[in-house]
Amino acid sequence: MFAVIKTGGKQYRVVENDLLQVDTVAGETGDTVTFGEVLVVGGDETLLGVPTVAGASVAGTIVRQGRGPKVIAFKKRRRKNSRRKRGHRQDFTLVRITSILTDGKAAAAE
Repeated sequence: MFAVIKTGGKQYRVVENDLLQVDTVAGETGDTVTFGEVLVVGGDETLLGVPTVAGASVAGTIVRQGRGPKVIAFKKRRRKNSRRKRGHRQDFTLVRITSILTDGKAAAAE
């Protein structure tokens, strides 16, 4: 069984026990997080959302909070002695998908 979820303005196809790197989600390591915007649930029978699947959710646990690699933005205007260097590191959350729930069921407490 798989699901397509939307979080942080992006869509992800997930299966149980997947490790998923998403934009920052509030919580500490070991906390349970629920993704409510489920667009598609697939398996034996495929459910398409209009725009989301009613009563479906995806549960996961936070593995760690982290920061991505540094990206350098360098701007130079030739012959003007004008240079700007700026670094950026994007925050992310690593989530392990524990269950894909349908029919309005709640995630089991672990």
